[in-house]
Amino acid sequence: MIPVSVKRALPVLLILAATGVLLLAACGVRPSQEGEGETAASQTIAAEDLAKDFPIDLYRGEELLGGSSISFKQILEHEKPVVLNFWAALCPPCRAEMPDIQKVSEQYQGEVIFLGLDVGPFLLLGTGDQALHLLNLLKITYPSGSTESGQVIQDYEISSMPTTFFITPKGEIQRKWAGLLNEEKLVELVEELLEA
Repeated sequence: MIPVSVKRALPVLLILAATGVLLLAACGVRPSQEGEGETAASQTIAAEDLAKDFPIDLYRGEELLGGSSISFKQILEHEKPVVLNFWAALCPPCRAEMPDIQKVSEQYQGEVIFLGLDVGPFLLLGTGDQALHLLNLLKITYPSGSTESGQVIQDYEISSMPTTFFITPKGEIQRKWAGLLNEEKLVELVEELLEA
């Protein structure tokens, strides 16, 4: 028979174990190096895979996306390709790629919507305040926010951080990239998205 104190602690232990696995996974995906071909981090998705809707509370980008509390479906209504980046404030690879995402978002401003989605609170990888501090520290201006729905992690099958999705204006997921993206690779993938 399992003691009551162990039964009460079991959910917390399971969450901590899951977080540990995710942290290990986050460190296990390395960025592509110049001259390399596709890495195991890149996955082309079947065209019938549609992006799932979820609520978003924006930290920044309200003026571009039309409000502070919106849904992903509303972003797709802008009829532009979307680069959806899952990140967390206490994720070192996420922090490392954000300046490159900022540069590329400026390069494709008006053509592509970039959205950073902070899922750190669900993974014990940072709070909303820590996320805002990081955005300010790195001078990130592309739309970024969080969600009240932890289901988004399962819906998008997030198994490492960061993870980035390239989504057509019709909501079709063209590509999933698990791990760090550099500026050069990001430009290449955005160009592929624009050609789709």
